[in-house]
Amino acid sequence: MQLTWTACRLAAGLLTLATANAELKPGAPFPDLTTFKLEGKLPESLKGKVVLVDFWASWCGPCVESFPAMDELQKKYGPQGLVILAINVDEKKADMEDFLKTHPVSFTIVRDAAQKLVDKVEVGTMPSSFLLDTEGKVRFAHSGFHGDKTKKQYAQEIESLLAK
Repeated sequence: MQLTWTACRLAAGLLTLATANAELKPGAPFPDLTTFKLEGKLPESLKGKVVLVDFWASWCGPCVESFPAMDELQKKYGPQGLVILAINVDEKKADMEDFLKTHPVSFTIVRDAAQKLVDKVEVGTMPSSFLLDTEGKVRFAHSGFHGDKTKKQYAQEIESLLAK
């Protein structure tokens, strides 16, 4: 496997993971997605929704495992107000498209081709996710995906935010 600049940058970010998301502590507003040139169609409105923003890449092993879990969460909690937005960071669009052919999902996928959003939130590992409340503020952050443990955490956190 050839390491891309992005992969190297993300690997280096693991060393500073403890401080990488300093800007996005719980309570901090998530950046306005419409100000970034993301490829793909964002949901019409995220206002009043609980949003799980997930950063992923086609070369990310744990992302393969996280996609079915997130798809299940979207189907279960979507009718109650959950929106899952997965932001791809692959340098080549074809890599993302190939991944999605073998891992189709029902949630929204966009691509941060210019790497502006991923740089802004200082993502240190793949996947990384941020769970936002109905006001667009970060309430929970996850680094990596650890199977059922992470899926259960997502469900508990989503339920707590939907109950408010």
